[in-house]
Amino acid sequence: MALAMALWSAISAVTFALAFALKAFDYRSFFKHLLGPGWIAFEAAYLLTVIVMLAVFGASASAIGVAIFAWPPIAGSLLLGAAIMLFAAFGAAAIERLFKYVSLLLYGVYALFVVFSLTSFGDLIVANFHVAPPPTGGWPIGGVTYAGYNIIGAVIVLPVLRHLTRPRDAVVAGALAGPLAMLPAAMFFTCMVAFYPGIARETLPSDFLLRHLDRPAFHLLFQVMIFAALLESGAGSVHAINERVSAAMKAGYGRELPTLARAGLSGLILVLCIFIADRIGLVGLIANGYRLLAYAFLLIYVAPVLVIGLARLRGLATRPGRMRGDHAGAGPLPPAL
Repeated sequence: MALAMALWSAISAVTFALAFALKAFDYRSFFKHLLGPGWIAFEAAYLLTVIVMLAVFGASASAIGVAIFAWPPIAGSLLLGAAIMLFAAFGAAAIERLFKYVSLLLYGVYALFVVFSLTSFGDLIVANFHVAPPPTGGWPIGGVTYAGYNIIGAVIVLPVLRHLTRPRDAVVAGALAGPLAMLPAAMFFTCMVAFYPGIARETLPSDFLLRHLDRPAFHLLFQVMIFAALLESGAGSVHAINERVSAAMKAGYGRELPTLARAGLSGLILVLCIFIADRIGLVGLIANGYRLLAYAFLLIYVAPVLVIGLARLRGLATRPGRMRGDHAGAGPLPPAL
């Protein structure tokens, strides 16, 4: 977890700094600068990732609906898809508000989760931390792989970077991304240790722990938070595709993607993903899809951004005005958030 966190921070800092310097706030523009004609390889991998990721989210929403409300399996997936389409249709402003409020909900609920877990089975957590075997030799590969298939988040949030006003903001934001992203995972892992290793076989470990807490109101709040987090990530990934299409339309036709077209494109993506989720299931999707995608992103995103991206940043830093964003074609700096 510490290795993945460090990689997230390093990769995010370089990505954000380069995107700010180039004013490349959608993934197509960013990777055309980074990879040249090879940018299409990233787009192919990204679209596959979105399909797998949204399918996993749909399966998770389905499992939440079944476990909490006894809904038919497809109901939770459809509800999530409709909510994602709604937020993605209204563009950046709606997505940014969603990010803000869901993040506050997420951190608050996880803090309560840790407090309740420590008071309910803290003795088991302490005992299992003492008796746990040392990490195996494969943990570095696990950390790198985990970082690889989650670092896509740094690309998903590129449209939000237009609010940055100076290069230092980009670097600080990237450095903070790793710890902030890993904090909920570290808190959840601490709670899981109480029932390790058996809990690793559970499809929804959170539901397993919540049943042991026996707090019905908090159980419902936690699952609402999970659903909101799925909505946040899903809407962000679909919004990134909408922004990529909108930027291409603006460059080619002088107009951006309208709201109705955003909704239609989002709906098309979501129907495909929800169908996959309903037919395959959560665990199989993760096991069969994510690892290969992690290796792809390490090859076409992580390695290039840490080598080519750093070299580009050094080159821009030596040229007056370039890192301030006033190079040819960049336009004026965006207003502060």
